[in-house]
Amino acid sequence: MTRKSERISFLVNFISFPMATNPSALTAHLGYWLRQVSNHVSQSFARKLAARDVTVAEWAVMRMLLDRVPPSPSQLAEEMGMTRGAITKLADRLLAKGLIGRRASHADGRSHTLHLTAQGADLVPDLAALADANEAECFAHLPEADRATLRRILEETVHRLGLTATPIN
Repeated sequence: MTRKSERISFLVNFISFPMATNPSALTAHLGYWLRQVSNHVSQSFARKLAARDVTVAEWAVMRMLLDRVPPSPSQLAEEMGMTRGAITKLADRLLAKGLIGRRASHADGRSHTLHLTAQGADLVPDLAALADANEAECFAHLPEADRATLRRILEETVHRLGLTATPIN
């Protein structure tokens, strides 16, 4: 067991921090409610994807590859707000499953691009249907106008905060 040095212990014990007399309740924060819903929606979707042997991160990569010019791993990492190393690991898993392929770049033979295989392209619509079903299960109780308002508010917040990373966790 490591002990704190005496000097640090003295300072920690010596300094007093002002405490709020009536701290807000955990449930008083929008972030609390957003996290509750986000965790449920994400975990529910992850379970549906797991039945198809795909993770949320793999699904996001596959969806990003559909209907586009094959990107380099660096381009995909930039678009998804991930490191190139993280994209490489995801790509390696998807390659092993036969869902994506790598090709030497036409523009630069030293680099390569990623693309969906026929098997991957056939699977994406099924996985998108799982995403749609998951959303319907979680939000069907809301009238369409409320869902549209919620989407608008969340999109405005994402833009205002400058969030660009694809949420995969």
